[in-house]
Amino acid sequence: MKNLVILGGGYGGMKILNELLPDHLPEDVQITLVDRVPYHCLKTEYYALAAGTISDKEVRVSFPQHSRLQVTYGEVTGIELDEKKINLKNGDSVEYDDLIIGLGCEDKYHNVPGADQFTFSIQSIEKSRATYSKLNNLPTGSVVGIVGAGLSGVELASELSESRSDLTIKLFDRGNHILSDFPDRLSKYVENWFIKHNVEIVNNSNITRVEENLLYNHDEPIPCDVIVWTAGIQANRVVRALDGEKDKLGRLKLTPHHHLPNDEHVFIVGDCASLPHAPSAQLAEGQAEQIVEVLRKRWKGEELPPFFPAIKLKGILGSLGKREGFGMMAERAITGRVARLIKSGILWMYKYHNG
Repeated sequence: MKNLVILGGGYGGMKILNELLPDHLPEDVQITLVDRVPYHCLKTEYYALAAGTISDKEVRVSFPQHSRLQVTYGEVTGIELDEKKINLKNGDSVEYDDLIIGLGCEDKYHNVPGADQFTFSIQSIEKSRATYSKLNNLPTGSVVGIVGAGLSGVELASELSESRSDLTIKLFDRGNHILSDFPDRLSKYVENWFIKHNVEIVNNSNITRVEENLLYNHDEPIPCDVIVWTAGIQANRVVRALDGEKDKLGRLKLTPHHHLPNDEHVFIVGDCASLPHAPSAQLAEGQAEQIVEVLRKRWKGEELPPFFPAIKLKGILGSLGKREGFGMMAERAITGRVARLIKSGILWMYKYHNG
């Protein structure tokens, strides 16, 4: 019996499971899924979990059940490619015939002293829970500093402003305008929303050091009761430790079939893969579909296509609290209530389809 091992039950791993199960897995293949928690997590909604506007249960979706699917709970500490073996923190190991690495990403602190020690995160469900606990217990008038005004930082700041209007929220951004990758009209809309909701945007910031309850912007100390870091990501440390060509974020470079250039049995999906697009759930799912096609053709002894068509992304959507939103759909900027409704609908469909 061949063992297909999937590391991580994120968007890519979950898509692979749903593509293969229940009816498209050969009789001589079993799947072992390795994850730290016993459910799929909706990472795109961690900002709301941290802000306290949704419950923990709302970001969980059950893994599928199948007689040839084994779910192993544990933390991956290393991958021995030569031995085709996965090492877990508890001392156990898992052997594989084919491996799909979807371990996700971690915060990138850009060598800012103290950032990894004195800031909170929303990069995992465990860290999002800890951030929620800290934010929820703040007294009235406390100052929250959010470093990074990309999609995650903007969504967290807006959600927190509705959840805890009694807090002072400062959003630190390196650029002249937040969401600099979006059209100016959209950036202005989001900035005006923050002005109306008393969220302070600190543009052209440069965080040089972090201490306990103290953030240094251009070496000027700014007292904060809580500091949340949303200023960049990098590949999981297990992936960064692997041999192979990587990009500046530690993501492994792949062949057109999404596997390592020197090992056709090791695939990378999601935030650990070096791809031309920014990491996203859509991109991970698009990769997953193509990886499944490669696996199924190999299992049948069929020839692989020389390359796959480019993965088409439908757009990107962000929330501004529970009533408004923003985003790009078909290269058109959309804002307001419609954007928020579309995002809520997509989330509902995803949970319904996968649950």
